[in-house]
Amino acid sequence: MNFKEGRSYYMPLKKILSQRKTFTGFPLPYGSTVDAQGTNFSLFSRNASGVTLVLFSDTSEDAVAEEIELDPEINRTGHIWHVWVEGISERQLYGYRVDGPYFPEQGHRFNRNKLLLDPYTRAVTGNFNWNIADARGYESHSGSGFSTKDSAAGAPKCIVLSPNRETIRRMPETPFEDLIIYEMHVRGFTVHPSSGVHHAGSYIGLSEKIPYLKELGVTAVELLPIHEFDENELHTINPLTGEKLKNYWGYSSLSFFAPRGRYSSSGALGEQVIEFREMVRRFHEAGIEVILDVVFNHTAEGDQRGPTLCFRGIDNAVYYMLENDRRNYKNYSGCGNTFNCNYPLVRDFIMDCLRYWVIEMDIDGFRFDLASVLGRDQSGNILANPPLIEHIEADPVLAGTKIIAEAWDAAGAYQVGTFPGRWAEWNGKFRDDVRRFWRGDSGSVGNFATRITGSSDLYRNSLRTPLHSINFVTSHDGFTLNDLVSFNNKHNEANGESNRDGDNNNFSYNYGIEGSIVTPYIEKTRRRQIKNILTTLLLSHGIPMILAGDEMRRTQMGNNNAYCQDNEISWLDWSLLEKHNDIFSFVQKLIAFRKNHTVIRRKRFTVATNFVDPQSDITWHGKKPFAPDWSSASSFIACMFNGRSTIADYGRADIDIYIAFNASLFNLSVELPAPPNGKEWKRVIDTSREYPDDFIEEGLAEAVKSRQKIMRKSTLLLISEPL
Repeated sequence: MNFKEGRSYYMPLKKILSQRKTFTGFPLPYGSTVDAQGTNFSLFSRNASGVTLVLFSDTSEDAVAEEIELDPEINRTGHIWHVWVEGISERQLYGYRVDGPYFPEQGHRFNRNKLLLDPYTRAVTGNFNWNIADARGYESHSGSGFSTKDSAAGAPKCIVLSPNRETIRRMPETPFEDLIIYEMHVRGFTVHPSSGVHHAGSYIGLSEKIPYLKELGVTAVELLPIHEFDENELHTINPLTGEKLKNYWGYSSLSFFAPRGRYSSSGALGEQVIEFREMVRRFHEAGIEVILDVVFNHTAEGDQRGPTLCFRGIDNAVYYMLENDRRNYKNYSGCGNTFNCNYPLVRDFIMDCLRYWVIEMDIDGFRFDLASVLGRDQSGNILANPPLIEHIEADPVLAGTKIIAEAWDAAGAYQVGTFPGRWAEWNGKFRDDVRRFWRGDSGSVGNFATRITGSSDLYRNSLRTPLHSINFVTSHDGFTLNDLVSFNNKHNEANGESNRDGDNNNFSYNYGIEGSIVTPYIEKTRRRQIKNILTTLLLSHGIPMILAGDEMRRTQMGNNNAYCQDNEISWLDWSLLEKHNDIFSFVQKLIAFRKNHTVIRRKRFTVATNFVDPQSDITWHGKKPFAPDWSSASSFIACMFNGRSTIADYGRADIDIYIAFNASLFNLSVELPAPPNGKEWKRVIDTSREYPDDFIEEGLAEAVKSRQKIMRKSTLLLISEPL
């Protein structure tokens, strides 16, 4: 075999020819489109020399039923291959074989022995224990050679489904300033036996917990990836238990239009689409938005040693960024490959996908994983005006959706504060600066003050607002809030990577003893710090995001990278709700307080001063009024929010608020500034006090004296009477 000729080489397959009537078909729309008599199939491939549509009999038998070879003379328009097949209806299983040059040095990895997924398929089926080994396009461990194994029997299959023809339902359309985001894992939220739901670990099981989420007060859920992925792609073993580890988080998308079948309680032959849509409908009826975490920066096919499942076999040189030696992939994702997002065809694919989730699945928004990749050109350079990022921001279908960037990638790009237009961003600087301040790091008070007032250093100069900042202190990626105050170091031994994985810079502190077994004094300090951080998060300008379970002190036992732990390390143990009901109650009251007061939900940046000025939106204070200590030795800062300044944002005035943050190791005697218009200050929050005195309802709050003792590691919030 002379591979330098760039031709396709494969073992002859036993062809099962179709007796069905076929017609030329139509190039658009992509994917499979059902009509009354049959189905149109359409697939892009610029460099293919041949395409075969493969049909399967049913879900229980993996044998090929029919193969239909497309004639390039009549079944191709430009770079699109298409055919209409009579008698094909919903639930038909199918895939493709794509022929062309196997010439890795030029970026081509065609191999018709490998069954390929349609990129536009709306659902994927199989036993979810696919034989991915047979899907590898090479023979040797190094990724070279040409594999002649037929992967069809064990490969995932596409499902023909009709589009959703229902009238678009009314969505909550929650204003950005009213968002309170709750990040969660669909399976992990209810799969624990303590969850008490009827359909544990499923879409409908998640919707069974809507009353809990309503009680807590969140207005949007952000779901970790639900696009179909292979949970068994990992080869690592938990050295502590001997169990094979799984891809639990799902940041390795296999099919971008397909909701994960394993999360469906009703079946996986298209039922997952119906159940997902029903889950979204129930959330919307409860007034809660659904935001998807989407992973367009890479795919499940990995590097040159990965399987050939879809894009690699359809047109590798188009869909991926390749190195100069085009056998290898640029790896800005840290996951082996990088999707070629700003190639026009790939850009259109991503836009089609986003529109689908909005139009047919009623999704309210997207959080884009490693979104800096979306701003790189085909050579990997960061663009000044990235077409894809601008398309997403300006697309008329997506105009009503929330678009949120994780504004960095695995290759060093850090673009927090730079995404254009209406893009919001995960504010990693808020996370780090809040952690540093409450840990007591020197020189942290200035940055802390900037973060709690909306991060003007990041967003003001680009004419953006605090509403572009998604404030968070914990997320799926890192310590839980309980672990942030319980561990100095990560403990990822169960991941099977000798504790090398996960971030080493956590800005965490255990307050004396590593882990969960502590003295009453340390436990009291940790509980206070949890309340301090939650108070900071929910009273800051910007949009707060809470990690699921932080309101009941969920622990991962020090694991800060639980991507592979589909077990009790990651699952939410609902018995913690009773054990830590004081924290739940505290968060619930904080959320209610935030909803009630526009003064902490600002739509614009405030004017801050260190002196008496009745027109100031914010004034800063230290142990004496209007005398803040910005020195590197300071661990105390206080601020007063002027309720009258919200008239410009909301057309009405709010109460005045004074908040003092004492991250020092000492109790401080603090003189309060006089409340505007001679009103009295009344105490609502004091995190140094035990439940239920840590949070007093506003109507029951009592007046305080002009000098207050603010305890070590505590937050004090005072309100004035309404104007």
